[in-house]
Amino acid sequence: MASGYSSTLPARQKQELQKSVLDWLHTNGYEDSFAALKRESGHEDFVADPKSKYAGQLEKKWATFVRLQLRIMDLEGKVHKLEEELKNAPVRKATKTVDWLPRPPAKHTLKGHRSPVTRVCFHPVFNVLATASEDTTIKIWDYETGEFERTLKGHTKAVQDVTFDPKGAFLVSCSADLTIRIWDLNNEYQSKTLFGHDHCVSCVRFFPSGDKIASVSRDKTIRIWEAASGYCVKTIQGHTEWVRHISIADDSRLFATVSNDFSVRVWDATSGECKFDLRGHDHVVECVQFAPPTAYPYIRQLAGIAAPARVRSPSTTTTTTVGSRLRNGSTASSSNPPSASVSEEPAGHYAVSGSRDNTLRLWDTMTGQLLHTFKGHDSWVREAVFHPSGKFILSVSDDKSIKIWDIANGRCMKTLADAHDHFATCIAFSTVSPLVVTGSVDQTAKIWECR
Repeated sequence: MASGYSSTLPARQKQELQKSVLDWLHTNGYEDSFAALKRESGHEDFVADPKSKYAGQLEKKWATFVRLQLRIMDLEGKVHKLEEELKNAPVRKATKTVDWLPRPPAKHTLKGHRSPVTRVCFHPVFNVLATASEDTTIKIWDYETGEFERTLKGHTKAVQDVTFDPKGAFLVSCSADLTIRIWDLNNEYQSKTLFGHDHCVSCVRFFPSGDKIASVSRDKTIRIWEAASGYCVKTIQGHTEWVRHISIADDSRLFATVSNDFSVRVWDATSGECKFDLRGHDHVVECVQFAPPTAYPYIRQLAGIAAPARVRSPSTTTTTTVGSRLRNGSTASSSNPPSASVSEEPAGHYAVSGSRDNTLRLWDTMTGQLLHTFKGHDSWVREAVFHPSGKFILSVSDDKSIKIWDIANGRCMKTLADAHDHFATCIAFSTVSPLVVTGSVDQTAKIWECR
């Protein structure tokens, strides 16, 4: 049989294919074709046997091939649909999100983890959500549909934290197995492992530039890593107990950490020097979060701090400085809300911390001053985030609730009681869609629509 075709199959697989075809021809009664193929393929001694491994193999392989083809077509259709949605998606303006707040019931309840959910985070660009759990896994979800996408396995003990880099190309996680893993989203979530900590790694964060990673651990240290090489470039010490959480300022100049030693510490990211050791909590501090600049006007109103004067020219001197009090000592009237424009104050000027003393505390990280204590939770505060508008703080607690705090007046304006069936452990706010996600010891994550 003359042909210019050259088989790409190895000899062994070629023989298996020929014998499978012979079995199929014999089984279906094509005896002439069966005899011709035996002769031309050199398998004169082949005897069709229903117990052999070739029996029915051709049909099984063909059925698998068809299923894969249908799956590929289905996925291609979904990709095309998502590309169209992304292309035609309206650009949301920040002004429309000012009063969006999570409202019950939950839009989706994500079930799949076999142990408590420890951390949740949204992808900065796509409709992707990651959840970490004490069951040693990370799960990836489509947060618009609530559909499960995949499980990332690699850690051997509880995964304590997970977060995406600013561009969404990588995912970083840390675990009680003493390791940090960087997962490459563009390479089927292939991961590399960073070693260095001597105890459970509690929290891990990308710097806003995406080129460095900061981690904190029960070994009482803070470590800075090069994201590309995985090399630890700096180890910082200062806390006397387990370091629980870290937040990095938008300009990367400062970061803040909290610890079992009841303290909140503010650090110079370049030198590793501790600038302030903030004391006020009377129990373990679980979380810390720098305020976005959009929150500064509301924080100033709460604390009675005058707005910073704008510098008009190098020769102009201003009489009002950042952090100065209103001259009469009174707070700004709640009937006159502050301007929502972003101030000229430095990134990382204010931070909020949450503690097992059931409170959140708001700090001025430039002066070390405690500005306000938010009281209302009935149990440990596990995590807190700022609303994108800057007007609110959202917190979750072991009292199972989500609380929404109005920063300008320092009070809780709304409580989603029994948001979970067990302790609420974590919370995140999407920067893409008006959604909030929370995780819990009840082994679920819940997506809440804001409207």
